[in-house]
Amino acid sequence: MSQNLNYIIEQVGKDKGIERDVIIDALENAVLMASRKKFGPQRLMEAHYNEEIGEVELFQFVEVVEEMEDPYTQISLDEARQLDPDAEIGDSLGVKLDTSAFGRIAAQTAKQVIIQRVRDAERDNIYNDYKDRKGEIVTGNVQRVERGNLYINLGRAEAILQSREQVRGEAYRQGDRIRAYILDVQRSSKGPQIFLSRTHPRLLIKLFDMEVPEISEGIIKVVDAAREPGERAKISVYSTNKDVDPVGACVGMRGSRVQSVVQELRGEKIDIIPYSEDIAKYVSNALAPAKISRAYIDEENRNMEIVVEDDQLSLAIGKRGQNVRLASKLTGYRIDIKSESRMEQISEETIGGLRGIPHVGEVIARILYNEGFVSVKEIADSGVEELARLSGIGIKKAQKIVMAAREMVEVEAEGTEVDAEEDRERGSPPISDLKGVGEKTTALLMSKGIETIRDLAKADVGFLASIPGIGMKKAEKLVREASAFDGKVAHD
Repeated sequence: MSQNLNYIIEQVGKDKGIERDVIIDALENAVLMASRKKFGPQRLMEAHYNEEIGEVELFQFVEVVEEMEDPYTQISLDEARQLDPDAEIGDSLGVKLDTSAFGRIAAQTAKQVIIQRVRDAERDNIYNDYKDRKGEIVTGNVQRVERGNLYINLGRAEAILQSREQVRGEAYRQGDRIRAYILDVQRSSKGPQIFLSRTHPRLLIKLFDMEVPEISEGIIKVVDAAREPGERAKISVYSTNKDVDPVGACVGMRGSRVQSVVQELRGEKIDIIPYSEDIAKYVSNALAPAKISRAYIDEENRNMEIVVEDDQLSLAIGKRGQNVRLASKLTGYRIDIKSESRMEQISEETIGGLRGIPHVGEVIARILYNEGFVSVKEIADSGVEELARLSGIGIKKAQKIVMAAREMVEVEAEGTEVDAEEDRERGSPPISDLKGVGEKTTALLMSKGIETIRDLAKADVGFLASIPGIGMKKAEKLVREASAFDGKVAHD
């Protein structure tokens, strides 16, 4: 019996990965629980594991008294001296009890306690093993599918890949091998819960880390990644060694490295972008394969206006706005793309507006535009000295221009109040009134602040095309039809 119990403790410890002390503690608690079932809760008992004899010993503690009142917690002096000749009143004696006579119920209770304590210890071990592994990639097999969620066997632990963390179009059956990113590890009453993801951008980063030795060695650094899972992704990298090409290293010989990642992501297209501290260059790289003509940066608001040749507009925006959307996620900048012809149109309209200011001719209007003045209000808000410093504008000319601009702003403000009242009376129909605009498109447009047909008519085509679900052709059609509708309403 001694050899068997010690052997059991050793085997359970190895099989379950549980400390010996934890198993012994479970045994002691089990015997104590069983003893209370057998002898009742009134007695003061303790259980101790004796390693030499391989047995859990049970002791009942009683107080030595002159006259015994409670037989469960007290013992008379005469009886005590039969056990210990040196016993005195007030002493506490431990009397060993016979555990061999435990009944079936007590034995069952002991078994349940041991099983529960071992299970709890095993759960704690699993939680401790995985709690610091968030952000790692694990491989397992699909154990079962329930309500769209996949339960993955990782060996000692079970993980869950929720439906929202699965890539649309990927299908798995029981027994399939799967690799995923550890998103979170939580404690619960049912044990540790390990949540996985196949859609997280860091899955892409970790896969490259596994495939590209230069990344794990620190020669190449991954800055960030953006994904539209199952379709396309962008990852930005740079090299700490000028002799190592970060993009080439990630692509690998004949594309072997990037193809391994693409295969793991089941055909997801991956653009590897060279990172640059020059934000304009970085965004230009992120919009590849489109070629960028110019970039206007608003660093404070993290906005960027990109200008491309007309034949590059669709390429820069991408299918359903995917290219510009991923570039925006990757760089952290809101990107607005315009074509050269559109910019030329805007430029001419802006210069024409500036020419409307008294004392401002074609040449001066272009000078003002080139210096960043795009509205009458900006000129009205500027100082005379600021304008006078510009080439071709003296102090007297600057004074006349600023005064004229301020007068125009005042007149416009008065007129705006009247126009606003007329607009409120006449109104502009909601975008849902436009033929061909359904509920989904209406929701998309309204989420971007486009609520009326007049708002849609004035919207920039490139901005519309960048909205998920609206491509370039649809954007052009919407603006064209909205303009025609609004013009008709205004005429009527």
